[in-house]
Amino acid sequence: MKVSIVHNHEHKSKEVTGQLLLLLTKNKIEIDDHQPDLVISVGGDGTLLSAFHRFSHRLNEVSFLGVHTGHLGFYTDWRDYELEELVQSLLVHQEKSISYPLLDVKISFHGNKPDKHFLALNESTIKRGNRTMVADVFIKDELFERFRGDGLSVSTPTGSTAYNKSIGGAVLHPSINAFQLAEIASLNNRVFRTLGSPIVIAHTEWVEIQLQESNDYLITVDQLDIYQDDIKSIYYRIADERIHFASYRHMHFWHRVKDAFISED
Repeated sequence: MKVSIVHNHEHKSKEVTGQLLLLLTKNKIEIDDHQPDLVISVGGDGTLLSAFHRFSHRLNEVSFLGVHTGHLGFYTDWRDYELEELVQSLLVHQEKSISYPLLDVKISFHGNKPDKHFLALNESTIKRGNRTMVADVFIKDELFERFRGDGLSVSTPTGSTAYNKSIGGAVLHPSINAFQLAEIASLNNRVFRTLGSPIVIAHTEWVEIQLQESNDYLITVDQLDIYQDDIKSIYYRIADERIHFASYRHMHFWHRVKDAFISED
């Protein structure tokens, strides 16, 4: 097995990474930052998101595992004081993995500018500077509504617990191969109307957001901010690729939700 470690720049994470490297080397587990079989993130959920985007070109060959230096997150199964147990599990257990859906994001532009493609593990949002955003929402090539408001958020099932939840979206179990469209402060009155509720889109369908011409749109893909001129539309669907998490001790999704939002056991 070849392992790569991705960590943030916090002192605690660097310290834990050093300890983990010593344990891996001691147990003759190879470190390979180019073609690993397993990517271990040390930090928090944001660090794992960074690891995902760093190795998103190798999703069919690599699985991920998260070590949290604070409290457990939605993508981290191990704590920083469990390193020896973690390394022993790599040596003893046959590797199994659990996979989650990803979001395919395609940004199209006016003129001859080529499309840009991204994969999102959590969500993608569309917002516009300091003005009301006006956009036509198409579902499977059919106009669904004309949106007016602060913006739109499109999330994966695992990402449904992030920004999506804070704007009233539903929490989806990651075994549901679908994505969710939620409105951010939509404008609803006698003249302008939107559905006003989150929508769950099946993996067999897609959503296209066609934007009015403007140069002040901000597109986010997970923690990435994308400022581009002349954006015409953004196309969303469930990606063909999936992310794989090493399931040596993968925590049940609803346990994570309870731990994060209700109480700790």
